[in-house]
Amino acid sequence: MPHSISFGFSFGFSFVSRFASNFVCAALLAATLADLCAAQTNTAPVAAVRNVSDNFFGTTITDPYRYFENKKSPEVVAWMKAHNDQARATLAKIPGRDAMLANLTRYDASVSDRVGSITRLPGDLYFLERRAATDNQFKLYMRRGLAGADKLLVDPEALEKSTGKPHAINWYTPSPDGSVVAYGLSQGGSEEAVLHLMNTATGKQIGQPISRANYGSVDWTADSKTLVFNRLQEMRKGMPETQKYQRSQMMMLTPGQAAANARVAFGDRVKGVDITPVESPTVSLTHDGRWAIGAVYNGTQREIGLFIAPQAAVLAGQPKWQRIVSRSDAVTAFSYFNDNLYFVTHAGAPRSQVLALDLKAPQIAKAQVLMPASDRVVIRVAAAADALYIETRDGNIKRLFKRAYAATAPAVEVPLPVEGSFALGDGESGASAADPRLPGVLIELESWTRARQVFAVAADGKVSNTGLQPAGRFDAPTDIEATEVKVPSHDGALVPMSVIHRKGVKLDGSNPTLLYGYASYGITEEPFFSPSRLAWMDAGGVYAIANPRGSSVYGNDWYKGGFQASKPNTWKDFIACAEFLIAQKYTSPAKLGILGGSAGGILVGRAMTERPDLFAAVIPAVGALDTLRAETTANGVPNIPEFGTVKTEAGFKALQAMSTYDNVKPGVAYPAVMLTHGVNDPRVDVWESTKTAARLKAATSSGKPVLMRLDFDAGHGIGNTKKQQLAERADNFSFLLWQMGVAGYQP
Repeated sequence: MPHSISFGFSFGFSFVSRFASNFVCAALLAATLADLCAAQTNTAPVAAVRNVSDNFFGTTITDPYRYFENKKSPEVVAWMKAHNDQARATLAKIPGRDAMLANLTRYDASVSDRVGSITRLPGDLYFLERRAATDNQFKLYMRRGLAGADKLLVDPEALEKSTGKPHAINWYTPSPDGSVVAYGLSQGGSEEAVLHLMNTATGKQIGQPISRANYGSVDWTADSKTLVFNRLQEMRKGMPETQKYQRSQMMMLTPGQAAANARVAFGDRVKGVDITPVESPTVSLTHDGRWAIGAVYNGTQREIGLFIAPQAAVLAGQPKWQRIVSRSDAVTAFSYFNDNLYFVTHAGAPRSQVLALDLKAPQIAKAQVLMPASDRVVIRVAAAADALYIETRDGNIKRLFKRAYAATAPAVEVPLPVEGSFALGDGESGASAADPRLPGVLIELESWTRARQVFAVAADGKVSNTGLQPAGRFDAPTDIEATEVKVPSHDGALVPMSVIHRKGVKLDGSNPTLLYGYASYGITEEPFFSPSRLAWMDAGGVYAIANPRGSSVYGNDWYKGGFQASKPNTWKDFIACAEFLIAQKYTSPAKLGILGGSAGGILVGRAMTERPDLFAAVIPAVGALDTLRAETTANGVPNIPEFGTVKTEAGFKALQAMSTYDNVKPGVAYPAVMLTHGVNDPRVDVWESTKTAARLKAATSSGKPVLMRLDFDAGHGIGNTKKQQLAERADNFSFLLWQMGVAGYQP
């Protein structure tokens, strides 16, 4: 499916497969380790304490490293570079690190090509992103037919060679006839996407690139002559950073037209569109030319607002928008076919249900129930020419249903060849697994022990492998299995966890074990395959993945059980999972590490500060760690719906509880910590990690390392090159194995 970026940026995407007190050098340590410690103490400056105090509802919060938030300060830059150099030097001296990187590279190169973001169009035309084993970045191709030859359209590696900066394709959307493709390019992990248009026949650019197209959200009229796209407002001098993602508009133009001549199609500048400045608009132009569907996203809030307008009026520059869905209707996904809007809602149904609304008389109270609420969780819908396809989840296993459009047709399950996960996309709302002009759907199936393959589901229910994703020799290991467990948490709630390990693993407490979690925005960790996990298991490791409250593995109630004021359940559930792994003798505290990225930084950071005795090592990757200050950043405002605001007493208390930075206490024996971050991160500012590293370095009494690993040519991880990804994984695994005392990784 095409790349897309949610409105607004969540603090992160879930990324299971990726990933500073100085050392106290005891006299009895081996000489090699003593040399390593000395190198760190000699090269890394100690951050000065400059307290700044804030008062929130009678509570004083003292911030000793507020000045780190000025990322351009020469002093701060020098600290960042010195501590990054220290971290890199330390990691390079771990004996097994180079062998780990070689093993990760071997597994990654075992597949001739990795394919992603597939779009299917009429005429047997396919667009796809592909990264060959020798490539460092995904490139955009098109082909005619499943077995057709690929035609290269966009090559980010060529741009890197000419500019010296890594580039990435953030998103792409071809026109309905495939003659033009719109795509967004950004550099250095910044996600500052620039919109480009290309004639696919000639490979030539159309018109001039258009900046501030971070979200993309491109759609086309059926004749491929007009496109709409989301554009951020221009940041003028003196505007606060927090306004960056506010007041974006959906613009409309014809290919080749200058951006200055684009018209506003949907947004708060359009008459009749009653949305707030923080809400972000997008538009879907239905394939039949009848309707324009305006969707409005309030930052990271799952529930959306929906408007409709006759498409002809929008194209004529006289849109007549009508709101048909409010946030109180709890709609989280939608699809269109033949004057009907099909949507998923959790209103009165915590695990959601599917409704159909006739757009000729769009009164939501009269919507027809197509799939009623049940024990299964309903996720998405996608309209194809033959039927409505429905994505559901039982636990964390996905099920696919199809329902013909006849009024009384039943929803019938489509048997799938793999028990695992997939995600439906819909051409009417920006993705591509289903197209209302074509029968059937494409789905990408994978499991904990089977690598991703692309399957076609035909109108008759037959499921066949398209062959678009080549199989690698390590894609179906027979010696790996996943054990599914439910762990009692502090209040008796049963937390699902998947434990992936070699068959016959010894339950003697000796296994180096990595526990991963995310648990925000309702994102659920569903089964997926990672070649990198094989390298971890080659080192004797066990890999566990938890779905604490804050995910939506059991629907909306489970999500809201780890949300704002109830967020402590998230890390308490995670701690319970760690204790379970120890009690069942998968591992022991000396052999247990935890990893969480982005909003998962809340999870692992607070688990660490709450139970520092439970873990050998902790890795917060691009972590949301200073939640009391996040609201001052450009992406902090879009995240208020998820985490709350310091402007209310309840919000302040919730954010204070979530903040790792504000819960670090002096004199505590913290485990080893390695914080990783891309300096160009637009989702979580790098200072959330650097401030936390400085505070941990000053506070910990354990003598264990606190490393700050930075990448000055990366951001939140989106768009990272293969080289960057593999290097980070090698450093993560090697750091953990070093701290777990595993032979072969000890200096």
